[in-house]
Amino acid sequence: MKRNKRLIIVVTGPSGAGKSTILKDLPQDEFYFSVSHTTRAPRPGEEDGKHYYFVSRSVFLEMIERDEFLEWVEVFGTFYGTAKTEIEKAFTQNKHLVLDIEVVGATRLKSYFGSDAIFIFIAPPDLQSLKTRIIQRGTENEAEVQNRLKRAKEELRFASWFDYVIVNENLEKSKELFFSIVKAELSRPYRNPQWKYFLSNFNLNL
Repeated sequence: MKRNKRLIIVVTGPSGAGKSTILKDLPQDEFYFSVSHTTRAPRPGEEDGKHYYFVSRSVFLEMIERDEFLEWVEVFGTFYGTAKTEIEKAFTQNKHLVLDIEVVGATRLKSYFGSDAIFIFIAPPDLQSLKTRIIQRGTENEAEVQNRLKRAKEELRFASWFDYVIVNENLEKSKELFFSIVKAELSRPYRNPQWKYFLSNFNLNL
């Protein structure tokens, strides 16, 4: 079976685990960051089409009816989903695809992408650290923080389903580990341009 030469990275984990912070150093000229749709209101500083596609509940439900999502999930009354067109956007630009999505949505994509994607779970070192990070964001009230923590406990049960787990206790070490995984995956023979050059240069057909 022909393998996908472009790398598909699905990153997930509890809200506040540090996924976005770890991902932000990936070069944008090589990696396309999938933009999810959501029905929640923008937070201060968020831009439509950059952080999310902010749509109404009715528009989101219409997209579900038209089977336009790779995956979608409802969290605390808010819908989140990844449109199928995000794959096209990435590969049209000849870039690797990066999806930063909810845990439930990520598990659904395992059956969709199979071995064409790598699945990385970012976990907090402990729930107290996670609570501190969520509070420091200043975007949730106390009840919402408690809901996030309750959901995080359930999401952590899924960690063993993924290809890699990074416990984000030290940000720099977590980034180093993340980039080591990406580099290793890009070194696989069917993705490695240097290996392809070697084969053609020496007239090898392996």
